[in-house]
Amino acid sequence: MRALVISGGGSKGAFAGGVAQFLIQESGKKYDLFVGTSTGSLLISHLALGKLDKIKRIYSNVNQKSIFNNCPFLIRKKYGVDEISINHWNVLKNLASGKKTFGESENLRELIENSITKEEFQQLKEGNPDVVITVSNLSLNQVEYKTLKDCTYDDYCDWVWISSNYTPFMSLVRKNGCEYADGGLGSIVPIEEAIRRGATEVDVVVLHTEVTYYNRMPSRNPFELLTTMMSFILDRIESQNIRIGKLVANQNNAIINLYYTPTILTTNSLIFDKDKMTLWWKRGYLYAKNKNEETNPIEPNEYE
Repeated sequence: MRALVISGGGSKGAFAGGVAQFLIQESGKKYDLFVGTSTGSLLISHLALGKLDKIKRIYSNVNQKSIFNNCPFLIRKKYGVDEISINHWNVLKNLASGKKTFGESENLRELIENSITKEEFQQLKEGNPDVVITVSNLSLNQVEYKTLKDCTYDDYCDWVWISSNYTPFMSLVRKNGCEYADGGLGSIVPIEEAIRRGATEVDVVVLHTEVTYYNRMPSRNPFELLTTMMSFILDRIESQNIRIGKLVANQNNAIINLYYTPTILTTNSLIFDKDKMTLWWKRGYLYAKNKNEETNPIEPNEYE
């Protein structure tokens, strides 16, 4: 049983799309299971359908307005680098309306419903590949995995949206009596879940470099400090997920193929730039192609 796992990573999901396009279209890999977290959950429905051109078009045209109905930060270019600062008016407006987060991402929920039709949902439900979405249940303090096979159309769109809500900058959703947030808060690289569901070979796209190549610049405002802290926490969760995934794979004789980003794509994955995301898709495709065209590994007995 073969699975494709795509980690969280915000706008960097475009890179994962390129990797998946090569694996599915060029390598001809057929997956029985798709597991995604956050931006990974936005990709896997269309990947399971084989509608790569459609999801590529979506990722190549998304912008801040596609995601936020109330964006909590301002983006300015300074010396060619994107800088973020608090949009005080939007944050105060959100808090004054009784919301628990700095911003709201209801436009993303609308985008999901517009991009996944009821007919496509039914096709997936009746088809062979299983599609699994990772969400964090803050009320019960646990990670939950929602399979498309058990969902109604509206519930499935909700779970995909919830999985992608990077709180406290995006919406906190109350559903089934519980508060839910981004799946990455609990399991940003859900390798273990794929193996638990029976996968014996897992291709994993990790939207982070394998080695840390940079030191972060000092925070210029409280908002940047908060995003830096969240990134630090998620990096630690990601490393732990991968270590546990490797351990579980070893215990179950499963094979893991890891695809990291070879370079730093962005230090703020909440900035959705159409031109950059189009480029990242192409880079993901070429990276997967080069990785699969590398020379064969040395035979074990060569040094004997």
